Amino acid sequence: MNDARTGNILTPEGWVHGTISFGERIDAIQGAPGDPDGNGDDYIIPGFIDLHVHGGGGKDIMEAGDAPHVIAASHARHGTTSMLATTMTAPPHEIVAALKAIGDACRERRKGAARVLGVHLEGPYINSGKLGAQPNYARAATLSEVQQLENYAPLRLITVAPEIPGHLRLVKELADAGIRVQIGHTLGSYEDGLAALQHGAAGFTHLFNAMTGLHHREPGMVGAALAHAQYAELIPDLLHVHPGAIKVALRSIPHLYCVTDSTSATGMPDGDYMLGRHRVQKCMGGVRLPDGTLAGSTLTMDQALRNLVGLGLDLADAARRTSTYAADYLGEQERGRLRQGCFADMVVLDRELNIKAVYIEGEACDLNDA
Repeated sequence: MNDARTGNILTPEGWVHGTISFGERIDAIQGAPGDPDGNGDDYIIPGFIDLHVHGGGGKDIMEAGDAPHVIAASHARHGTTSMLATTMTAPPHEIVAALKAIGDACRERRKGAARVLGVHLEGPYINSGKLGAQPNYARAATLSEVQQLENYAPLRLITVAPEIPGHLRLVKELADAGIRVQIGHTLGSYEDGLAALQHGAAGFTHLFNAMTGLHHREPGMVGAALAHAQYAELIPDLLHVHPGAIKVALRSIPHLYCVTDSTSATGMPDGDYMLGRHRVQKCMGGVRLPDGTLAGSTLTMDQALRNLVGLGLDLADAARRTSTYAADYLGEQERGRLRQGCFADMVVLDRELNIKAVYIEGEACDLNDA
């Protein structure tokens, strides 16, 4: 049975004031172009796509079991319609267990849950000198190991420190195999970053965080991103990155997109939670290790959107950076945009940008627990 919503609909061509009709996919969008500020109707925008999700609702991806399903449902209530389940650096058997559970979630989307598109493997192929909140199980990668891991779940993104011996070759091999490689958790130089991009790396993991910073005589990995990147992910919780630095990135990187880097503490009260093997504490809106290091976030994508608008972006631009650009980055042309034939992944917002409804492949989500 098909459904319909009326309001200000954000299409790839701009705002349309009218009606969107849909089943699992969008059947039609009817109406006239118009300024959404010219009326008091709801906003209908593409569902959020989050490519960096460690946890939510008290569950951590590394727990395996039903954790990916619980996490996907928790984020769906905040407008995330598609996501990548993101692993932590860990011993091989723990990564394999997590990937098996993620693979199950990829094959079966449960009612009320976001679509799990695959895995963001954040480690273990990172620099042990720039772990951030990652446990110290970093190691060099081999193509054969990556190919073995892909038997358990689709690897869509892999974070790599390119300065590790052998990793530049691996970056090219992975890119040639159709896997997106991101630069992150790295002590690499500007030159290392440029070389990785030339070998096929496509983006940067949580820009500014866990990478060498910008200095006018040593531009670092941040300098490589700002000078050359077309895509990069950024955590706009206003804790991980200063608003001024976010504005620098917005001016420099055409397709900068937002992620949550969310943890099991997302949507939960203050207290102690797990992030991989680490115990972390949620307090005053942040998540930290005992030494004070930021350890992921409690951000949700609806708040990310509101934060971007609060920084001065218009709603259409903010929506692209919380949905469309991430879809484009993964090559998901049937998600991240409201167009006839695309999946009916949508978020309905009131005039204050609060969520009124979420549709995932045409299914209305229950927001009662949001």
